[in-house]
Amino acid sequence: MKRTGQMERPGMKRLLWVVVAVLCFGVGMVRASDWLTDGGDNQRSGWQKDEHILTTANVKDMKILWTYKTDNQVRALHSLMPALVVDNVQTSSGPKQIVIFSGISDNIYALNAADGSLIWKQHYTYTPMAQPARGGGGGQPQPSDPAKLNFLGPGGSSDTPVIGQKDAQGRWPVYWVDGGGFLHTINLADGTEIQAPIPFAPGKGWALNLINNIIYMPTGGSVHAIRLDDPEHNVASWADGSGGMWGRRGVVVDSHGIAWSTTGDGVYDVDSKRYGNSVVGVQLTGVNLNLHDYYTPTNWEWLQKRDLDPNNTPTIFNYGGKEIMAASGKECRVVLLDTSSAGGADHQTPIYKTEPFCNEEVDFQDRGSWGALSSWLDPAGVRWVIAPFWGPQHSKFKFPITNTPPTVRGGVAAFKVVAVNGKIQLAAVWVSRDMDHGEPAIIANGMIFTYGSGDFTQQASPEHGLDFDSSIRAAKAAHATLYVLDAQTGKELFSSGDQIKSFNHFSGVTVANGHVYLGTYDGTFYCFGLTGH
Repeated sequence: MKRTGQMERPGMKRLLWVVVAVLCFGVGMVRASDWLTDGGDNQRSGWQKDEHILTTANVKDMKILWTYKTDNQVRALHSLMPALVVDNVQTSSGPKQIVIFSGISDNIYALNAADGSLIWKQHYTYTPMAQPARGGGGGQPQPSDPAKLNFLGPGGSSDTPVIGQKDAQGRWPVYWVDGGGFLHTINLADGTEIQAPIPFAPGKGWALNLINNIIYMPTGGSVHAIRLDDPEHNVASWADGSGGMWGRRGVVVDSHGIAWSTTGDGVYDVDSKRYGNSVVGVQLTGVNLNLHDYYTPTNWEWLQKRDLDPNNTPTIFNYGGKEIMAASGKECRVVLLDTSSAGGADHQTPIYKTEPFCNEEVDFQDRGSWGALSSWLDPAGVRWVIAPFWGPQHSKFKFPITNTPPTVRGGVAAFKVVAVNGKIQLAAVWVSRDMDHGEPAIIANGMIFTYGSGDFTQQASPEHGLDFDSSIRAAKAAHATLYVLDAQTGKELFSSGDQIKSFNHFSGVTVANGHVYLGTYDGTFYCFGLTGH
């Protein structure tokens, strides 16, 4: 008998790997299919790299597996934020796959992914921290009815949490900022506080980003950062001086720890330290957050006059030995920047920019690319960039593949990253079928998961002027529709039709372990998937 020889047989090796994997997951190693941060990673790619249950062949059979009706109260147009997912969380009733999401009225919900049952819920009250006068709301008095609040400054908690690695006691820490600006550290298994809340960043915030033990969050026109291991809880902030920050997935962080964000409609003037209509990168050094680099388009003054600011969270990827950032906004171009020198020597020269692929009408409210860009690498090694947009495709911009029905109210557009004569460019590939306001995409197993939000995005009208409160917009909205597209061609593989009953405003879809999650304005949280999974 040669036991050593027997153990070296390929079949035995595979068996050993299976045993090792089971043991590893049993002690709580993170599965790649978990979703710990908005966009899935610090590059905000939106790429779910380990989804194997849903395929291009079976996704057509998806149905609603369960729904959960929350008690979250809407504030302006906001309701439920994007979900995060962790499998094999040890709870008092055994291991669970937990889906966690927050609601605008300072609620956090943890559900059992298997059946949608509530594991725990927390509601937070607070005395708000003081915030800058420019914090949002347009400077107008706010109505008492939360549904009528100004969508620019609804109050409450608008950020998506982030989940850190297990601590020494085996607890998964959930980091989240309440509407008062306090950073909470919550035990994912039971909702208890791991430590006392820390004053952090008041104002309308977007998704948290955790990297190298640093939490980042943009609010208004500022980026905030805090080191989790700092016993003094020093908060570092950098303000762009002009314009808000509206990228829904928060900042994107490159390999050198630079946190990048687009800035909203405003003035660009270096002498007065104003960086509106730009892409800015900040770096935490000691207790200070300093401007590291930036890019400002040469037509920024025209963008300001038209309110066509960049407002997406960019995405970062490697290509041709460079670290590239793709950014977009309401003008509806995609711009490629080298993170080592974002705008070149003059800060205004990108690597490449597309012609406008939508917003031919030059509309600041109902058109353009909104939310966040996504990126993935296909099995052939081709890098793709996916851009959501509102309104019809630009008549002068041609996609080799145009899906039907043609875009009228919005969709998503796909580009390949290519090298032409040694220069990095984008090549348009396909544009999706028509959607009612295309939203940021998740890429998984050769598929694009996205949705038409059904949101009514008009911010002004002749009869109401600018006094267009959120309840008017909500009453005019339709319903969200979930779509799954073939990632190579944009061909529709699945549509939820009219199964989702309410719209979605400034949130996002999540894909993990064969389930697709989306929350809506009416407080309903949906789980789609295959029967038996």
